[in-house]
Amino acid sequence: MADPRPKKAKICLCMFLCLLAAGVIAVVVGIRMRRHSSQLMKWNGTGSTAHFQEIVLERCYNYTQLVQPALRDRDCQKIREAFRNAFISKDPCSATEEDYHPLMKLVNQTVPCDKTVFWSKTKKLAHQYTKVQREMFTLEDTLLGYIADDLSWCGDAGSHEMNYQSCPHWKKDCSNNFVSVFWGLLSKRFAANACGVVQVVLNGSISNAFDGKSTFGRVEVHNLNPMKVHTLQAWVIHDLGKFPSDSCSGSSINDLSWIMKQRNIKFTCQDNYSSVKFLQCVKKPEDSSCR
Repeated sequence: MADPRPKKAKICLCMFLCLLAAGVIAVVVGIRMRRHSSQLMKWNGTGSTAHFQEIVLERCYNYTQLVQPALRDRDCQKIREAFRNAFISKDPCSATEEDYHPLMKLVNQTVPCDKTVFWSKTKKLAHQYTKVQREMFTLEDTLLGYIADDLSWCGDAGSHEMNYQSCPHWKKDCSNNFVSVFWGLLSKRFAANACGVVQVVLNGSISNAFDGKSTFGRVEVHNLNPMKVHTLQAWVIHDLGKFPSDSCSGSSINDLSWIMKQRNIKFTCQDNYSSVKFLQCVKKPEDSSCR
């Protein structure tokens, strides 16, 4: 009978060589990946959010299954893929609205008339309001706004990787970066689709409650459709414990009123709208204005 030991030795040697080769390949790939990462463009803004793709998918499933089950037929895998394809392997300072059109086509969402809430420098308070008044919608209460809220993303031309080190800052680097273009397009569509009576929550504790350079003043106001929107209601809210700096009678609100008049949209304004004021007082009931 032949001695089986030489055959076993050959098998062990082959396995050892295969493992050694795999280890060498892994080291080489790791070095190349690190080298490629270090070659990505360096910008002045925050890098892509860690686990970006996983967050997008998780938020999409949560929204379509729990927050708005009426949208459960939306394909979250395709939405995640279209979102990534919009910016990956592209110059992060050359974004266009067309880059996001395939993504927008996957998400056709209608906000009911009289349920649209805009905000400017009052994000937290506006979201507290729609969290209680669940039939109302801010931009971040829509599917794509919900998915992308507070995330950062960018890639690099010629690379299939996301840049987690830095992304373009809209002031210091370029305004046509993929995050800014995304929110500009989403804001434009959100305003254009609004109908009936729409609301805006403005900050009366700053000197210009209506800021023409804000997203609301620069994009959303001018994309309201007078054939669909008949009234804009402004709620100028003052922070508790702070001296009011602007009000419905202030010059900035007069500017907003004038713009609405030019666009044939009725305008009304109310200081410290009671429903929103109540939310402030729940947080700080000891404030004198809450008594």
